Amino acid sequence: MQILRNQKWAIFWAIFILILCNIRMPDTGSSGFFFKGFDKMTHLGFFFVLSVLLLYGKIKYQHSFAFRKLTIVKILIINIALGGGIELLQWKVFTYRSAEWWDFGSDMIGCLMAIFSYVLLHHLNPQTATLKNEEFLKE
Repeated sequence: MQILRNQKWAIFWAIFILILCNIRMPDTGSSGFFFKGFDKMTHLGFFFVLSVLLLYGKIKYQHSFAFRKLTIVKILIINIALGGGIELLQWKVFTYRSAEWWDFGSDMIGCLMAIFSYVLLHHLNPQTATLKNEEFLKE
C-alpha cells in the first residue's frame, strides 16, 4: 500500500492520459496552433512525464536514488501496457479516434527518454545511489 501512496502522481497522470487520449476532440486541422506531428509530440510528452513520475515515486518509496534494473523493466512494462491499451481502445472502442503505430512508438520514445535521463544522471554521479537526501524525499 505504501508503494501506491508514493505513486499517486503517476496514477493520476496515467488516468489523465487515458482520458485525454480517448475523448472526442474537435477538428484542429484549420487551427494555426496545431501542426503536423503535434499529436506524436503530445504522446511523447505524456509518457515522458509518466515515466519521470514513476521513477520519482520509486525513489520516494525506497528512500534512496539507488539504480535498479528491475525498476526500469517494470516502468517499461507499465508504459507498454498503457500505451498499447490506449491504442487498442482507440481501435476497438473509441472508433472516433484513430489508433496508430506511430502513437505507440512516440509513447515508447518518451518512456525511453525519461529512463535514459535517469540512467545518465545516475551514472554521472554514482554517489547518489547511496545518499539519502531527506529534503528531496520530504513532501
